[in-house]
Amino acid sequence: MNTPNDPNALNQRLQATLRQDVQSMHAYAIQPSAGFVKLDAMENPFRLPPELQRELGERLARVAINRYPGAGGAALVEALSKHIGLPAGCALTLGNGSDELIDMLSVVCMKPGAKVLAPLPGFVMYEMSAKLRGLEFVGVPLTADFQLDTDAMLAAIAQHRPAITYIAYPNNPTANLFDDAAIDRIVAAVGAQQGFVVFDEAYQPFSSRTWMQRMAAHPHVMVMRTLSKFGLAGVRLGYLCGAAALVQEVDKVRPPYNVSVLNAEAALFALEHADEYERQAGILRAERARLQAALAALPGVTAFPSEANMVLVRVPDSAAAFAGMKARGVLVKHIAGLHPLLKNCLRLTVGAPEENDQMIQALKASL
Repeated sequence: MNTPNDPNALNQRLQATLRQDVQSMHAYAIQPSAGFVKLDAMENPFRLPPELQRELGERLARVAINRYPGAGGAALVEALSKHIGLPAGCALTLGNGSDELIDMLSVVCMKPGAKVLAPLPGFVMYEMSAKLRGLEFVGVPLTADFQLDTDAMLAAIAQHRPAITYIAYPNNPTANLFDDAAIDRIVAAVGAQQGFVVFDEAYQPFSSRTWMQRMAAHPHVMVMRTLSKFGLAGVRLGYLCGAAALVQEVDKVRPPYNVSVLNAEAALFALEHADEYERQAGILRAERARLQAALAALPGVTAFPSEANMVLVRVPDSAAAFAGMKARGVLVKHIAGLHPLLKNCLRLTVGAPEENDQMIQALKASL
């Protein structure tokens, strides 16, 4: 007879009740980082100056956390729309990070036979969200130099007629911007197949190009961004922009009160002090250039072009280099197992100047 705490009985219940594909999945892995120079997650390394910390703390203390979110969400939508120069005829909806927006898009397009398409290697949540919501995911490999394989993308669009095609711009984990001529052909092809294109501009503060203004001329194009790379990774705030009629449909599946009053107030405060965050982004762009120059001088290291706050590098033995850097107190991301194109690759977050110095020395000593 099974007892209430019998592990065999629980395992039988799990097997009988839970989805098999979920049981076969691996959870999203977050590396323990205590005690390390943390350069594995593309975070902004800078905190606010002390006077702004005090001002933010006092402001958050006045928020009515006993009430459900109300007008703060509308105020944040208005402030974000002004900050990004949202084109006329377009609208904006909020998500608890980009992850929730990706899931909302999967839900709203969840018709029988619907498919999601994206280049690979790319952001893992496109595939994970599609599969969890019952959509088929179609991955199209990039070229060896991490550019779009235009012919393969166009062939996949014609064959699969995806409801959503994601273009990370810049791409994660490769950090590069794709060729605009290739993107133009893909946007046109998706439009002809009655699908939608989502440009994921998570790294926009570090990028030289954007689709935000171009979006207005393409009703089937949406732009998704996050405030995580802006400097608010802990706040969890993303936003999706597109033609007003389209965004209104996506907004229908947004969970009620999905953005907390504290998150909304912190984001409003950050937008009011956008000059401070732009100052920080400027330092990181300069550090990115310095980091790439230092990496280029290391024998056996290939550093790929970057338009984000990360640099993809290929080394002779990525497992040994990762372990060596970790032993020296520097935590980066070992991504060689994510896709065959990423063989022997590490993803390095651009940190503060002193952190980058430590990272360069740790990598040099670990090669």
